[in-house]
Amino acid sequence: MCGICGILDTRGQATDLARLSAMNDTLRHRGPDDAGTWRSDDRTAALAQRRLAVIDLSPAGHQPMHDPTGRLTLVYNGEVYNFQPLRAELEGLGHRFASHCDTEVILAAYRQWGEACLPRLNGMFAFALHDADRRTVLLARDRAGEKPLFVYRDGSRLLFASELKALMAWPDMPRRVCPDALNAYLTYGYVPGPMCMLQGVRKLPPGSALRFDLASGAEHAWHYWTLPQSAPPADGDAEALTDELDQRLAESVRQRLVADVPVGILLSGGLDSSLVTAMAARVGPRVRTFTVSFPGHGQFDEAPHARRIAEHFATDHTELVAEPASMDLLPVLARQYDEPMADSSMIPTYLVCRQIRQHATVALGGDGADELFGGYVHVSWLQRQQRLRRIVPGPLRRLAGGLGRRLPMGVRGRNQLIGLGLDGPASVAQVNVFFDPQTRRKLLSPLGLDSLAWDAPQRARAALCRPGADALAWSTEVDFQTYLVDDILAKVDRASMLTSLELRAPWLDAGLIEFAFARVPDALRAADGQRKVLLRRLAGRLLPSGTDLTRKQGFSLPLGDWFDGPWGPYVREVLAGSDLFDRPTVEALLAGQARGRNNTQRLYALMLLELWRREYRVSLPGRSPEPAAVFEENTA
Repeated sequence: MCGICGILDTRGQATDLARLSAMNDTLRHRGPDDAGTWRSDDRTAALAQRRLAVIDLSPAGHQPMHDPTGRLTLVYNGEVYNFQPLRAELEGLGHRFASHCDTEVILAAYRQWGEACLPRLNGMFAFALHDADRRTVLLARDRAGEKPLFVYRDGSRLLFASELKALMAWPDMPRRVCPDALNAYLTYGYVPGPMCMLQGVRKLPPGSALRFDLASGAEHAWHYWTLPQSAPPADGDAEALTDELDQRLAESVRQRLVADVPVGILLSGGLDSSLVTAMAARVGPRVRTFTVSFPGHGQFDEAPHARRIAEHFATDHTELVAEPASMDLLPVLARQYDEPMADSSMIPTYLVCRQIRQHATVALGGDGADELFGGYVHVSWLQRQQRLRRIVPGPLRRLAGGLGRRLPMGVRGRNQLIGLGLDGPASVAQVNVFFDPQTRRKLLSPLGLDSLAWDAPQRARAALCRPGADALAWSTEVDFQTYLVDDILAKVDRASMLTSLELRAPWLDAGLIEFAFARVPDALRAADGQRKVLLRRLAGRLLPSGTDLTRKQGFSLPLGDWFDGPWGPYVREVLAGSDLFDRPTVEALLAGQARGRNNTQRLYALMLLELWRREYRVSLPGRSPEPAAVFEENTA
């Protein structure tokens, strides 16, 4: 696991290695073991990397790495889990290797197959590959978007980096909020790609590549992989599919246990991470498991469930007891996350990663299973809405939607009522909306954004729903392309990398993704109020009897309790000092929270946005630019 950055300039002015090193230094937490920079002879490309040594700890794994011909140079962040069979295949084709790391395998794969090598790579990665003969640089990102890649184009120059803070270390990089991204953030609590909260920056989409021509400056972007579009069969052999899931997950876990450093498992005690633990106990030596607990907070305390799984599989188990996070941690996390994110589980995720890093350099988690197998609660209510549309007349449904809109923000069930009054794709876009268009307009009224298309985020989300698909397909495909990559995986990447921990996701194996979306029928994913049906069948075989297979918790935070304690005054203080939001609208949210409405996540979203803006001194639309910030490595 690493951090990468680079400068590409058709004018041959990618010459300032001191600036490149300064960008690279902001990524030190991603790779504390080694660092390297390289510049092409014609000075059109300069690449840099910070290394966290996981496979082949020797200097042979140093980057930027060159192929034996000197034609190719690579900087790379991630892991290609099938590098061993790929290496064997390439050796059979005449390639020879000087190291045991997967970085060298990518170079050989490109030399053998060119850009057609990308679909062959099964893993999490973002990389930049300089081809001296073609005078191009290839940027690529993995299928699910586990590893980030930010891109900024300024005339003849293109900059890229693993984290946005590295781009902001470039002196000429503007730091102004993108109004469309701000609107999207207040809709869903994160910035959906390819947008970025900074004007002019974009995120390379998952499963895609970008070729930059160093002579002309032309860009060619394409998707080398997309989700399967064919509908799965209406039914299937449940036993055979359970057997296949067993085999595929076991192989995925086996590949992700390969490392030359200690490996652990992030065990929440939920279904997904428990199955990963079961497979690790089967295919590897005794494993270490870690969890975070919140004693005295009832449903938020996962420790008893995780402990039971750990005891059953005889793991070496460690529990981290989490106290309410210090207020000092919030600005650090706001800074680390590059863009604001309203997911408060970033805090326990960071705390457990910090604990694991004391004992291991690599950890396996349970992320991705919900998106693949319909694990979220909203899947069930979208399916119920689909059934209701067939029997409830349109006028009655629209009446229910209108009633929902008139309910105050924070009343439970408001989004569901609004969604019932909409058509299928629009109801999918209504899932987990933080602020509706009218409230967003009020909140941002001090910025004078009257011409903004306030409904654009929901229209963009609805447009992802394939014509003719059902509620389950819409929900899981949209979640995979949006919430998974821009919330869950971004949260996990930044939290783990801040502690120099590599976190791997066995459920996001390429074969498992294809299996779930193209092979598993709806009845074995989510149906009749049940979710992750096939996973529960597998769990019945592997997990101890009496395990609660219906819980849906994960590393969640008792945010409401904490808000009633020291967090409440802190949130009020931060928001009171903000000139970004309309004061009466914020006060109404605070008053609703005091009356028992569920506005904690909304208030957290506004607080993180304000903290992020302060940390990076980002200017608002229509305002003068802030003074340039001095960027140093995060510490926490």
